[in-house]
Amino acid sequence: MQSLLTEISKRLSTPILWVLASALLLSGCASPSLEDYADRTPELVPEEFFTGELSARGVVKNFSGEVIRTFDADISASWDDEGVGTLDEVFRFDDGEVQTRVWTLTPIDEGYHADAGDVVEPGTMRWSGNAIHMNYLLRVAYGDGTLDVRMDDWMYLITPDTLINQTTMSKWGIDVGEVVLVIQKKELTTN
Repeated sequence: MQSLLTEISKRLSTPILWVLASALLLSGCASPSLEDYADRTPELVPEEFFTGELSARGVVKNFSGEVIRTFDADISASWDDEGVGTLDEVFRFDDGEVQTRVWTLTPIDEGYHADAGDVVEPGTMRWSGNAIHMNYLLRVAYGDGTLDVRMDDWMYLITPDTLINQTTMSKWGIDVGEVVLVIQKKELTTN
């Protein structure tokens, strides 16, 4: 990026053209906002999708995009009378590791306060149209200790029963990996 800016500055002779070119380049680096999804359907309402039993399958990628782990998960989701949601997750990884995480989603003005036992900096769950966004700091096992990793979490409802979740993991502002998974509502069987 720096070499590109240097080359452009050599070619531009007036300061106003330099400012316009810089603004154009930087605007291309902007990330999406929830408002970009306001008109997308099907509409994602957390209290509706995250209710009952769900299943997930996904991959964990390293910084170069290589898949380093696969997993499946079961999620039990419920809401109490005060509107507080609970997502009880059990992850089973291809290397035999099992992880659990229990999310508590507490209503606040701009969405839900999202917290879990291994979340050291809770996030806010906000949504618009067919998308949800959360950003939080997760403590993960690393070697003989732990590492705190920033999680930038985007979810997109594709059908009323299927959601795609893409999470970018970063440390000190540098992307270190990605998690991609599909979450589906389990079909209820009647006897």
